[in-house]
Amino acid sequence: MLNIDMEGIDLEKVYDLIVLGGGPTAIGCAIYAKRFAMDVLIIGKTYGGLIATTHVVENYPAISSISGQGLMEMFKEHMNSLNIPYISDEIKSIEKLDDYFELHSFFQNFKAYSVCIATGSIRRKLGISGEEEFAGRGVSYCATCDGPFYKDKVVCVIGGSDSAAKEALFLAQNTSKVYMIYRGEEIRAEPINKKRVLENDKIEIIYKTNVVEIIGEGKVKSIVFDNGKKLEIDGVFIEIGSIPNSQIAKRIGVGLNEKDEIKINRKSETNIPGLFAAGDVADAPFKQAITGVAEGVIAAYSAFDYVKEMNIEY
Repeated sequence: MLNIDMEGIDLEKVYDLIVLGGGPTAIGCAIYAKRFAMDVLIIGKTYGGLIATTHVVENYPAISSISGQGLMEMFKEHMNSLNIPYISDEIKSIEKLDDYFELHSFFQNFKAYSVCIATGSIRRKLGISGEEEFAGRGVSYCATCDGPFYKDKVVCVIGGSDSAAKEALFLAQNTSKVYMIYRGEEIRAEPINKKRVLENDKIEIIYKTNVVEIIGEGKVKSIVFDNGKKLEIDGVFIEIGSIPNSQIAKRIGVGLNEKDEIKINRKSETNIPGLFAAGDVADAPFKQAITGVAEGVIAAYSAFDYVKEMNIEY
């Protein structure tokens, strides 16, 4: 269980730090803020973030292999052991008032001397005919969530990244056939996952091809390629990257790059004093759970320094 208790939340109180997000970056930031004796609150729309939908995580130090959900359960236990409050809500806007920030959701407002935006990202969509129509009826963005419904069926994964490779490997455990459809000439998975894909008899890669339409009747029946050919399919899993959840930062005037990622420096600082960012929403070139947590920890320390300069007693 999460430490969610609105009765114990004083909406007039000014927190030292409010962390926005529910993934490993946000939780890591809050854990360190607590260790710095800061009065910290986490506000997240969904606990776990994208990593909670990952079938297997094998690149987090000290943990050789674990599910994404299992990893976030460990984060939850650590967070709860420190009595860090977590509120399920979505902040719509942030406003700077004198020496503190006011954060507005649909139903309530919160106050903090410093804020860390660790809102992560959302799945990128193809934007093709049939994608929206058959969402949840054959079109999915999460193999871990929906893969078990396709036992002994034929599915495809659209994308060529390491995440797409891991989706294909997971789906191959229960389906009869998995097609990986990638517009490039070679998938971009980590070497170990690329090797696993190439050695799996159930997985077939279709290179230099784009899907331009998804066809069905009540549910997905087939897909159409840019060369005009069709492929009968039972399920379509789309894994073509993500879009940063940076809208809230843009509204307050935080600097973004051309990808709409929040610009940060080595201290996880943005262009607005007291406002920090970390994880997938920020502009670091390499995005992993471990690097996001590191940025979150740095943000916590920077927030501690920032609030300390305000001569606020903990």
